[in-house]
Amino acid sequence: MKFENVLAEVDGFGRFQLMIILMTVIPRMTLPLHFLLNNFVAIIPSHHCDISSLDDGGYFGNLSQEERLIVGIPVQEDGTPNSCQMFAEPQYHLLLNSSSMTELPTVPCQNGWVYDTFRSSLATEWDLVCDKRKMNRATATIFFLGVMFGAAAFGYISDRFGRKNSLLVSYVTTSLFGFTSALSYNFTMFAVMRFLTGFGISGISIASIVLCIEWVDIKHRTKVGVLMSLDWSIFTTLLPVVAYFVNDWRVLTATVTSPLILAMISWWWLPESARWLISNGKVKAAHFYLKKCAKVNGREQFMADLKPESLSKVILVENENRKYSYVDLVRTPRMRRLAILTAIVWFGVACPYYGIIFNVSGFGLNIYITQLIYGLIELPAKALIYFAMNKVGRRSSQGGALVLTGLCIFCNMFVPQDMGLFRTAVGALGKMFAEASFTCVYLYTTELYPTVMRQNGLGYSSFMARIGVSVSPLIILLEEVWGHLPSTIFSLVAFTAGLTCYLLPETQNIRLPETIEEVEHPRRRSISASDEKSQP
Repeated sequence: MKFENVLAEVDGFGRFQLMIILMTVIPRMTLPLHFLLNNFVAIIPSHHCDISSLDDGGYFGNLSQEERLIVGIPVQEDGTPNSCQMFAEPQYHLLLNSSSMTELPTVPCQNGWVYDTFRSSLATEWDLVCDKRKMNRATATIFFLGVMFGAAAFGYISDRFGRKNSLLVSYVTTSLFGFTSALSYNFTMFAVMRFLTGFGISGISIASIVLCIEWVDIKHRTKVGVLMSLDWSIFTTLLPVVAYFVNDWRVLTATVTSPLILAMISWWWLPESARWLISNGKVKAAHFYLKKCAKVNGREQFMADLKPESLSKVILVENENRKYSYVDLVRTPRMRRLAILTAIVWFGVACPYYGIIFNVSGFGLNIYITQLIYGLIELPAKALIYFAMNKVGRRSSQGGALVLTGLCIFCNMFVPQDMGLFRTAVGALGKMFAEASFTCVYLYTTELYPTVMRQNGLGYSSFMARIGVSVSPLIILLEEVWGHLPSTIFSLVAFTAGLTCYLLPETQNIRLPETIEEVEHPRRRSISASDEKSQP
């Protein structure tokens, strides 16, 4: 008897599993809110130099605000005031002839900036504009560096101490540093707090999906994988609405962290993964949770006849006392190959995905509208990938979604800048395929790695993805070298990752591997649990 057979007897997709999904949705709603928060707290509004220093107590003080801008600030090619330069002294002759502006002496802003907005952001609070403009991009990179290192840490913690304990540490860490970042008194403190917030929230991202997948049967794995990803789409759509009405970046940061308070309360009722418990020799605890599952799902009779000692034979553990680490990812040939390929795929999924998201203002429409469109377009992406994974399998779905993402990014390079609506439509289509690939990769990777290394494998893969996320804002900055260079890089990355998918094995309707030995000898797990039940 395999674990899938036990799970089938207690109902692998009943009220107990739905309860787990509901309790993990509460913390998971903070994922898109924090991951995309930088688009709104780091927004740079229209601005110009504060030219109050030009007021010499004479004629300047009698001018209207519009006239002061004419004599105090040079005009750019598009007719708007220069954001970073001002005249060294008032140029009153421009009131009569504003076209004679060439060769006039200018200096960088001497007395700060004036912002054309009532909203508070990092830029308006700490003047992160002009020479400091790149620091706004850096806040996203710093956050995702935290997510990257957090993925590695929580991957180990979850495999070593359990999925449930890992989630609690993640809840507390994210809450503590999330609320503290809203109280930051300078940019350095904010950057450190965002790094630590990213570190903590990574555990929610990788441990919650594994816990849910390990509690459901083979038949419903695809459904649960897509269902759990819906929280990302729903709250991606909700974020621009919240950001539109919350005008202060500190209040917005605290608002997107607040659901974790409820998550910490609901954690007490969250079960540990029975599969993980058995793999680590904790059969009594596994029996307790399986019995609880059977009771909630109305299948108590089976567990009444099953003794805790019998569970030790459900999963054949190579060595109960062995503690697995990231070294085991490269110790054997097939695991090593799997680690290399999943790293390429995850990097290729994340880098273009966030390249599209972080360039939300580069498609010609208001960022709130664009972000709302990006959230709504994810809903058909879920339906598309659910259908694809059931019909053509994980591998082709993953590879196809990545190739189509790269194709959309590539095509958008040739759409003129003045066609803002069409550029947004093509960008949204690329976002749809990118979201489809992200939805698939979590489920696919969870099915590829064995139970004893599943969280380590997912943590390592997520680590590689966050490298891709961290460099994507920096790749966008390459538009200063050549306007189409970022899009060229993102499309090539997506194409490469898409083709790499076809070197991975298919996992559709295959029972989850439990040990490294099963990965090294895949023929031992080449049939599904439903096939096993039909055998004598």
